[in-house]
Amino acid sequence: MRRAAILLPLLLGPAAHAGAQAPYALRSPNGRIEVKITTGDRLRYDVALAGEALVEGASLSLDVDRTVLGLAPKVRTAKPLRIDRVVEPPVARRAAKLAERCNELRLELEGQYAVVFRAYDDGVAYRFETTLPKPEVKVYAEEASLRFPGDWSVYFPKEDGFMSHNERKYTYQPLKELAQGTLGSLPAVVEAAHGVKIAVAESDVADYPGLWLAGTGGNALVATFPAYPLEERKERDRDVKVVRRADYLAATRGTRSYPWRILGIAEKDADLLTSSLVYLLARPSEIADTSWIRPGKVAWDWWNAWNLHGVPFKSGVNTETYEYYVDFAARHGIEYVILDEGWYELGDVTKVVPALDMEKLAAHAREKNVGLILWVVWKTLEDQLEPALDLYARWGVKGLKVDFMQRDDQPLMQYYERVCREAAKRKLLVDFHGAQRPTLLTRTWPNLLSTEGVLGLEQLKWSDVTDPEHDATLPFTRMYLGPMDYTPGAMRNAAGRKRFAPISEAPMSLGTRAHQLALYVVFESPLQMLADSPSAYEAEPEVMDFLGPVPSTWDETRVLQAKLGDYVALARRKGGVWWIGAITDWSERDLALDLSFLPEGRFELDAFADGANADRWGSDYRRAKTPADRATKLTVHLAPGGGWAARLEPAP
Repeated sequence: MRRAAILLPLLLGPAAHAGAQAPYALRSPNGRIEVKITTGDRLRYDVALAGEALVEGASLSLDVDRTVLGLAPKVRTAKPLRIDRVVEPPVARRAAKLAERCNELRLELEGQYAVVFRAYDDGVAYRFETTLPKPEVKVYAEEASLRFPGDWSVYFPKEDGFMSHNERKYTYQPLKELAQGTLGSLPAVVEAAHGVKIAVAESDVADYPGLWLAGTGGNALVATFPAYPLEERKERDRDVKVVRRADYLAATRGTRSYPWRILGIAEKDADLLTSSLVYLLARPSEIADTSWIRPGKVAWDWWNAWNLHGVPFKSGVNTETYEYYVDFAARHGIEYVILDEGWYELGDVTKVVPALDMEKLAAHAREKNVGLILWVVWKTLEDQLEPALDLYARWGVKGLKVDFMQRDDQPLMQYYERVCREAAKRKLLVDFHGAQRPTLLTRTWPNLLSTEGVLGLEQLKWSDVTDPEHDATLPFTRMYLGPMDYTPGAMRNAAGRKRFAPISEAPMSLGTRAHQLALYVVFESPLQMLADSPSAYEAEPEVMDFLGPVPSTWDETRVLQAKLGDYVALARRKGGVWWIGAITDWSERDLALDLSFLPEGRFELDAFADGANADRWGSDYRRAKTPADRATKLTVHLAPGGGWAARLEPAP
């Protein structure tokens, strides 16, 4: 790790805004991104890329105990710093080592607060810090207003309200068409001039509500937040709605750092796929010993509706069914099996249904070296947290899938960390569904392997919204925040909407079989699901030749082709083996793939491509093994909604 301070030049040109002092300037290490911060009537900043404005007159402030920090600011000191280090995540995602290089400027201001700005080669971030001599303060408001200099458009995950699973499409529309107050979750990806993308995100959200965005009816987005909940109403076992909120956002410590506000900047679409800003700006791991944390794949029950066939027992939520799932996982090197909804009597996460012998199943799983993960409703778990986790640890369970939170106000953000902390004490993994915001915590709590808050494959049980165009949008949008539990792996594949039907008990996917296989390389999730039935996979031994060994974490990632919403092709390395995944939207296309990223030597390319009739019969694929090396250049054909997936191993 290298960390050194340097002096950065301050620009002394004319004021950028009325009443402003000469701006402070901060540049990215490569010099292409520049931030100018002005301190006149209020704190403001501009961002430019290669001299071209991306953000102009953005304003920021924080109302703490009815004192607005950021108004009429008076700088006491300006401290520059250069950061140059390598971060090695306990659980890798896109790479085993992440380089962090940025220039930082810390403005310490009168009133016992500071604002820290950072400029990276792929974006800009800032945060407030306070040293107020109070054990507790209330934050009444936070202003973060982004003004864009052009009539630009945005990929916007529109929401109906603060209670949401955050399972949204990223719709592309002009910023001006977002009426004032139109609510959206994260990230919003603004398309600036010349195809530059600006991803609005956050990081290190602790003891504070999540950031949401609102339209203005113009070329701007503004921050908004769910206020502190004062009264809740429980509906069923899972929906806990806020019926009355306070006039403040958070009650928190007087001395603390606030969340980072991030503008990720991508000169080309591919840069969105390699940025690790959200992860790097998060707090480091709070788990000292992470050696027990084991990423992997999961045989999942709920999507395929426990549909087994050719077995001598009635399939369902019972001991025999789950022992079969365990045996399937063991045969194919799959690390985990999830027991989703149905294994416990709703309302009590310690009471197992009569048809399931948990002690017997746990013993069988231990014998097969397969871990069990248990689905639970968040509120029931909260009411029984420590006794329930103690019981699961005694059973030898390896993790939790916590669902239906649908909120990210301050108490829920505290809840996410509390669950991760208590789970880590018992060496339990966590997978949060039912909300997007926990994905920001995966660095701080590396036992949190994956999160949902994504419009994923489950939707195809009842609708057709999760289609190949959506799949080709997610890597540039939702995946920018961190891992996403999309749950791929469908074995019934519809080539187009005319051949698709949402059948809950026998679901299918939109797009081709090769598209589904490629998602295991394209989508990042250290806890990656196999959504379909073991019976469906066992009927496809060639497919299991790919899905059995495909990793869920990566040592290195290379972008081969990328266009937001249209197509993406990624090469990822684990050890000495490379994997490639390519997907397209509903457009048939050919992609040129250059294998010059390979090291010297000969490789065997084992590829799964769309079959000749994949445009009519989505499950049609062809497998071919050919030699390859770093001089190889391929042209791969993708059917409408298609894909291409390959494994490259050193040749013997």
